[in-house]
Amino acid sequence: MKAFIKTKYGGPEVLQLMEVDQPMVKENHLLVKVVANSANPADWHLLRGKPFFARFAAGLFKPKEKIPGADFAGIVVETGSKVTNFKVGDTVIGETLLGGAFAEYVSVPASVCGKVPSNISLVQMASLPVAGLAALQALVTHGKVSAGETVLINGSSGGVGHFAVQIAKAYGADVTAVCSGRNVDFVRSLGADKVIAYDQENIHQHKGNYDLIIDANGNLTYADYKRMGKRGVMVGFTTIGLMMSTLIKKLFGGFPLIQFTAKANAKDLQTLADLVAEGKIRPAIEKLYPYKEIPEAISYIEAMRTRGKVVMQWKNEQNLTD
Repeated sequence: MKAFIKTKYGGPEVLQLMEVDQPMVKENHLLVKVVANSANPADWHLLRGKPFFARFAAGLFKPKEKIPGADFAGIVVETGSKVTNFKVGDTVIGETLLGGAFAEYVSVPASVCGKVPSNISLVQMASLPVAGLAALQALVTHGKVSAGETVLINGSSGGVGHFAVQIAKAYGADVTAVCSGRNVDFVRSLGADKVIAYDQENIHQHKGNYDLIIDANGNLTYADYKRMGKRGVMVGFTTIGLMMSTLIKKLFGGFPLIQFTAKANAKDLQTLADLVAEGKIRPAIEKLYPYKEIPEAISYIEAMRTRGKVVMQWKNEQNLTD
């Protein structure tokens, strides 16, 4: 099979498209023919081995997993002997955070996959796992959002943020979204009740008060959370220094702030797929690349100006049996 390979840390230029052996299927795994992937910040962080502490999981001196990529959508072509909740022919989405997905086939635990209704585009659904899980778990698992609450979502036009706006509205929240001026109309189209353009109003001086603060951008300080919210969830971070400073102040300040790493599980992936099927989430794909241009796709998102998601396609959805 074709796959992108990395043998050392570096930028997208270290990726090489090569022929490699198709992965074996373990007893609790699925073998999935990949239709599409999406690109995430985690992909280029792991590709470069930065921040350095990530190497303790990914490989200290060189990558443990030679095939990068986390998000995928595709069709099940083989199931492990202990898999009972999926069958050959099922269309699925899933996530393998440490890599393996930028390939024609991926073997993953069934526990990190969710079924996709057959009438929904797999190219569209490939954008969902990493970013959608982060948004859902920030709001529901950790943020405990409930109907009627007010939610501020900082970084509302990116991968995580644009899903967070829609999920918050699906759960009945009143949403104030923060984005650049060029993305105001886009974020309004997602359902935000109010939009703050950070290049027109300084969010670090904003006087609003909210039940829940979700920071998908990662530039809010501890003082920002405390000034604006009753509780907060930190999804991303712009610098290690800011993250550490915020979390240290949280230890001594008592404000209910959670920082987490999203974890793939079948239940949450199924919730996301159902929200798409019900029309409550609409994945926004800014750019669609052919699979041979995966390095270019990673370069594009590394600039951190993406509106919605970037997706890379391996298979024509009309010819999944080829």
